[in-house]
Amino acid sequence: MNRESCIFNRSIEDSRNKSVKFINKLNRWKMGKLYFIKLMAIILMTAVCGFSAELPNDKKSSSDENTVKPVVYMSTDINPSGLISVYKALGRRLTGKVAVKISTGEPGGHNYLSPDLIKDLVQSLNGTIVECNTAYNGKRANTAEHKQAAADHGFTAIAPVDIMDEDSSISLPFPKGKNIKEDFVGSHFKNYDSYVILSHFKGHAMGGFGGAFKNMSIGIASASGKMWIHTAGSTNKTSDFSAAFKTQQDAFLESMAEAAGAVMNSLKENVVYISVMNKLSVDCDCDSHPADPTMKDIGILASLDPVALDQACVDLVYKSPDGKDLVKRIESKHGIHTLEHAAELGLGKREYNLEIIDGK
Repeated sequence: MNRESCIFNRSIEDSRNKSVKFINKLNRWKMGKLYFIKLMAIILMTAVCGFSAELPNDKKSSSDENTVKPVVYMSTDINPSGLISVYKALGRRLTGKVAVKISTGEPGGHNYLSPDLIKDLVQSLNGTIVECNTAYNGKRANTAEHKQAAADHGFTAIAPVDIMDEDSSISLPFPKGKNIKEDFVGSHFKNYDSYVILSHFKGHAMGGFGGAFKNMSIGIASASGKMWIHTAGSTNKTSDFSAAFKTQQDAFLESMAEAAGAVMNSLKENVVYISVMNKLSVDCDCDSHPADPTMKDIGILASLDPVALDQACVDLVYKSPDGKDLVKRIESKHGIHTLEHAAELGLGKREYNLEIIDGK
């Protein structure tokens, strides 16, 4: 092979080698670019999928919070120990000056909570028993007579008793109200840091039943505030109680829920709710001649949710084989509507978990 042929062959070989190297580099670049694109695609998809996956979880978490059922604790021991047990089960320590809201009971009646039953709880909290005067013309319509009734019924022997509207009323706002936008309570309401809404669950001639909502609305309302609720915001004048009987029933029941809502908004978490289901008359403790109970005692219930508490009490009445008279009273006044409206207002939940604490 001559010199020119060798040079030519080497040139061809060099060109081939350079071409191969270039192609290899190009392939590596393409592979790198492809890898980069794939990697970015994976990162992007991971981010998108991760966000998509988190969104339902976040929604689920929010939903879970909305569907968590409040607990209602129950003891079938209707005695001082059972009362303290349900209070402790709530796990909420009341601080500062504690008010214990009960019904002192209209003279002539005999179904109100016994001082012997509530004494240990009230004194353990260094509590003050609080009440307000009635709007109707009974034996508790003025402070002097009301204090006498409290003494006669044994309450002043176990704790101080404060008639909260002895001096005047104050207004508590409730902007969400359908019927009333404010609630009028005794002016001494603001003197307390914490409240126990200690109710005697029973029937009621106007509301169908009386429990936590009745005790917190009508019960804490001043005399003029009681008229405000009974007339669904038409008047707060106590001179003519007959106006209370002219109010559309559902409007009255809704007004009770709204008045209770004003109290709840004011107290925030500085309150607990306890209801005693004994002496289950169809009539309220505000009746001077209540009907005798026709059903057996059930127990003591407590909750941090007053809607759940009242609902649990109503449910237990319905489940009782001897509860037909009280069921009839509740249904005759559409009593359940108070809780329906309260739940709509976001004041609590009607679904709950009932936990029996006997023996714990």
